[in-house]
Amino acid sequence: MAGKITDLIATVRTGTGKGAARQSRRDGNVPGIVYGDGKEPVAINMNYYYLLKQLKAGRFKQTLFNLKVEGQADAHVICRNVQRDVVKDLPTHIDFMRIHDETRINLFIHVTFENHEKSPGLKRGGALTIVRPEVELEVMAGDIPDHITVDLSGKDIGEVIHINDIPLPAGAKPTIARNFVIANIGAPSGFAAAEEEAPAEA
Repeated sequence: MAGKITDLIATVRTGTGKGAARQSRRDGNVPGIVYGDGKEPVAINMNYYYLLKQLKAGRFKQTLFNLKVEGQADAHVICRNVQRDVVKDLPTHIDFMRIHDETRINLFIHVTFENHEKSPGLKRGGALTIVRPEVELEVMAGDIPDHITVDLSGKDIGEVIHINDIPLPAGAKPTIARNFVIANIGAPSGFAAAEEEAPAEA
Protein backbone atom coordinates (compact mmCIF):
# COMPACT_ATOMS: atom_id res chain seq x y z
CA MET A 1 0.00 0.00 0.00
CA ALA A 2 0.99 3.61 -0.25
CA GLY A 3 3.74 4.62 2.11
CA LYS A 4 5.81 7.76 2.36
CA ILE A 5 4.86 10.30 -0.29
CA THR A 6 7.73 11.11 -2.64
CA ASP A 7 8.77 14.73 -3.10
CA LEU A 8 8.85 16.14 -6.62
CA ILE A 9 10.74 19.37 -7.27
CA ALA A 10 9.72 22.05 -9.79
CA THR A 11 10.04 25.80 -10.33
CA VAL A 12 7.53 28.44 -11.39
CA ARG A 13 7.56 29.09 -15.14
CA THR A 14 7.31 32.72 -16.16
CA GLY A 15 5.24 33.35 -19.24
CA THR A 16 2.76 31.10 -20.98
CA GLY A 17 2.09 30.02 -24.52
CA LYS A 18 4.16 28.17 -27.11
CA GLY A 19 7.00 30.70 -27.10
CA ALA A 20 7.57 30.40 -23.36
CA ALA A 21 7.32 26.61 -23.56
CA ARG A 22 9.93 26.45 -26.34
CA GLN A 23 12.25 28.67 -24.32
CA SER A 24 11.77 26.40 -21.33
CA ARG A 25 12.87 23.39 -23.38
CA ARG A 26 15.89 25.27 -24.74
CA ASP A 27 16.89 25.93 -21.12
CA GLY A 28 16.87 22.20 -20.34
CA ASN A 29 13.44 22.01 -18.74
CA VAL A 30 10.12 20.36 -19.42
CA PRO A 31 7.21 22.83 -19.15
CA GLY A 32 4.14 21.77 -17.23
CA ILE A 33 0.98 22.87 -15.49
CA VAL A 34 -0.53 22.19 -12.05
CA TYR A 35 -4.31 22.54 -11.76
CA GLY A 36 -7.32 21.48 -9.70
CA ASP A 37 -8.53 21.69 -6.10
CA GLY A 38 -10.38 24.94 -6.85
CA LYS A 39 -7.15 26.91 -7.21
CA GLU A 40 -5.62 28.82 -10.09
CA PRO A 41 -3.42 26.80 -12.44
CA VAL A 42 0.33 27.28 -11.98
CA ALA A 43 2.78 27.01 -14.89
CA ILE A 44 5.91 25.12 -13.87
CA ASN A 45 9.27 23.94 -15.16
CA MET A 46 10.87 20.63 -14.28
CA ASN A 47 14.47 19.82 -15.07
CA TYR A 48 14.52 17.51 -18.10
CA TYR A 49 16.97 14.93 -16.72
CA TYR A 50 15.36 14.99 -13.29
CA LEU A 51 11.94 14.25 -14.82
CA LEU A 52 13.36 11.58 -17.13
CA LYS A 53 14.84 9.79 -14.11
CA GLN A 54 11.45 9.85 -12.37
CA LEU A 55 9.68 8.52 -15.48
CA LYS A 56 12.19 5.68 -15.92
CA ALA A 57 11.65 4.62 -12.30
CA GLY A 58 8.22 3.38 -13.44
CA ARG A 59 4.60 3.75 -12.35
CA PHE A 60 4.82 7.52 -12.59
CA LYS A 61 1.10 7.92 -13.27
CA GLN A 62 0.19 5.62 -10.37
CA THR A 63 2.20 7.58 -7.79
CA LEU A 64 1.01 10.28 -5.42
CA PHE A 65 3.66 13.02 -5.21
CA ASN A 66 4.27 15.92 -2.87
CA LEU A 67 5.02 18.71 -5.35
CA LYS A 68 7.40 21.34 -4.01
CA VAL A 69 7.53 24.62 -5.92
CA GLU A 70 9.47 27.57 -4.47
CA GLY A 71 7.09 30.30 -3.34
CA GLN A 72 4.09 27.94 -3.44
CA ALA A 73 2.52 25.75 -0.76
CA ASP A 74 3.35 22.05 -1.11
CA ALA A 75 0.60 20.15 -2.93
CA HIS A 76 -0.26 16.49 -3.29
CA VAL A 77 -0.54 15.76 -6.99
CA ILE A 78 -0.82 12.96 -9.48
CA CYS A 79 0.35 13.08 -13.09
CA ARG A 80 -2.53 13.24 -15.52
CA ASN A 81 -0.62 13.47 -18.79
CA VAL A 82 2.90 13.35 -20.22
CA GLN A 83 3.16 14.68 -23.76
CA ARG A 84 6.03 13.16 -25.71
CA ASP A 85 7.92 13.89 -28.89
CA VAL A 86 6.37 11.74 -31.61
CA VAL A 87 9.79 10.76 -33.00
CA LYS A 88 12.07 10.53 -29.95
CA ASP A 89 9.35 9.54 -27.41
CA LEU A 90 10.84 11.98 -24.88
CA PRO A 91 8.78 14.22 -22.56
CA THR A 92 7.83 17.67 -23.89
CA HIS A 93 5.08 18.72 -21.45
CA ILE A 94 3.59 17.43 -18.21
CA ASP A 95 0.27 17.96 -16.41
CA PHE A 96 -0.34 17.50 -12.69
CA MET A 97 -3.63 17.55 -10.80
CA ARG A 98 -3.88 18.65 -7.15
CA ILE A 99 -5.83 16.27 -4.93
CA HIS A 100 -6.72 15.62 -1.28
CA ASP A 101 -5.87 12.30 0.37
CA GLU A 102 -9.59 11.46 0.64
CA THR A 103 -10.22 12.11 -3.07
CA ARG A 104 -11.26 9.04 -5.05
CA ILE A 105 -9.44 8.72 -8.36
CA ASN A 106 -9.12 6.22 -11.19
CA LEU A 107 -5.63 4.82 -11.72
CA PHE A 108 -4.10 1.87 -13.56
CA ILE A 109 -2.56 -0.43 -10.95
CA HIS A 110 0.11 -3.03 -11.76
CA VAL A 111 -0.80 -6.74 -11.43
CA THR A 112 1.81 -9.11 -9.98
CA PHE A 113 1.71 -12.92 -10.03
CA GLU A 114 3.09 -15.07 -7.24
CA ASN A 115 3.47 -18.78 -6.32
CA HIS A 116 4.25 -19.92 -9.85
CA GLU A 117 5.89 -23.01 -8.33
CA LYS A 118 2.60 -23.96 -6.61
CA SER A 119 0.58 -24.04 -9.84
CA PRO A 120 -0.05 -27.61 -11.13
CA GLY A 121 -0.72 -26.21 -14.59
CA LEU A 122 2.61 -24.42 -14.82
CA LYS A 123 4.44 -27.47 -13.41
CA ARG A 124 2.96 -29.53 -16.26
CA GLY A 125 4.36 -27.09 -18.81
CA GLY A 126 1.37 -24.79 -19.13
CA ALA A 127 1.91 -21.17 -20.08
CA LEU A 128 0.66 -18.19 -18.10
CA THR A 129 -1.01 -15.73 -20.49
CA ILE A 130 -1.41 -12.29 -18.94
CA VAL A 131 -4.39 -10.50 -20.48
CA ARG A 132 -4.22 -7.39 -18.26
CA PRO A 133 -0.82 -6.47 -16.78
CA GLU A 134 -2.54 -3.41 -15.29
CA VAL A 135 -6.07 -2.91 -14.02
CA GLU A 136 -7.90 0.40 -13.69
CA LEU A 137 -9.18 0.80 -10.14
CA GLU A 138 -10.99 3.53 -8.28
CA VAL A 139 -8.87 4.18 -5.17
CA MET A 140 -8.36 6.69 -2.39
CA ALA A 141 -5.64 9.17 -3.31
CA GLY A 142 -4.07 8.87 0.13
CA ASP A 143 -3.94 5.06 -0.05
CA ILE A 144 -2.90 4.10 -3.58
CA PRO A 145 -1.89 0.42 -3.79
CA ASP A 146 1.52 -0.30 -5.29
CA HIS A 147 0.06 -3.38 -6.99
CA ILE A 148 -2.58 -6.10 -6.74
CA THR A 149 -1.57 -9.75 -6.44
CA VAL A 150 -2.75 -12.88 -8.23
CA ASP A 151 -2.03 -16.09 -6.30
CA LEU A 152 -1.35 -18.92 -8.76
CA SER A 153 -1.46 -21.65 -6.09
CA GLY A 154 -3.56 -24.58 -7.29
CA LYS A 155 -4.20 -23.10 -10.73
CA ASP A 156 -4.30 -25.80 -13.42
CA ILE A 157 -4.24 -25.85 -17.19
CA GLY A 158 -7.38 -24.30 -18.66
CA GLU A 159 -8.16 -22.15 -15.62
CA VAL A 160 -9.11 -18.53 -16.18
CA ILE A 161 -8.47 -15.85 -13.55
CA HIS A 162 -11.04 -13.04 -13.35
CA ILE A 163 -10.94 -9.75 -11.48
CA ASN A 164 -13.47 -11.10 -8.95
CA ASP A 165 -11.00 -13.87 -8.07
CA ILE A 166 -8.49 -11.32 -6.78
CA PRO A 167 -8.69 -9.79 -3.28
CA LEU A 168 -8.51 -6.02 -3.73
CA PRO A 169 -7.19 -3.53 -1.17
CA ALA A 170 -9.77 -1.99 1.16
CA GLY A 171 -11.61 0.87 -0.54
CA ALA A 172 -10.47 -0.09 -4.05
CA LYS A 173 -12.87 -1.25 -6.75
CA PRO A 174 -12.64 -1.87 -10.50
CA THR A 175 -13.87 0.88 -12.81
CA ILE A 176 -15.44 -1.79 -15.05
CA ALA A 177 -18.53 -3.51 -13.62
CA ARG A 178 -18.18 -6.84 -15.45
CA ASN A 179 -16.03 -9.73 -14.21
CA PHE A 180 -13.25 -9.36 -16.81
CA VAL A 181 -10.33 -11.73 -17.41
CA ILE A 182 -6.90 -10.99 -15.91
CA ALA A 183 -4.97 -14.09 -17.05
CA ASN A 184 -5.26 -17.75 -17.94
CA ILE A 185 -3.11 -20.85 -17.95
CA GLY A 186 -2.94 -22.34 -21.42
CA ALA A 187 -1.97 -25.86 -22.44
CA PRO A 188 1.56 -26.51 -23.75
CA SER A 189 1.89 -27.50 -27.41
CA GLY A 190 1.02 -31.15 -27.96
CA PHE A 191 -0.92 -31.37 -24.68
CA ALA A 192 -4.35 -31.60 -26.34
CA ALA A 193 -3.21 -34.28 -28.76
CA ALA A 194 -1.73 -36.33 -25.92
CA GLU A 195 -5.00 -36.07 -23.95
CA GLU A 196 -6.96 -37.35 -26.96
CA GLU A 197 -4.60 -40.27 -27.56
CA ALA A 198 -4.68 -41.46 -23.95
CA PRO A 199 -8.33 -42.76 -24.00
CA ALA A 200 -7.76 -44.45 -27.34
CA GLU A 201 -4.74 -46.31 -26.02
CA ALA A 202 -6.66 -47.35 -22.91
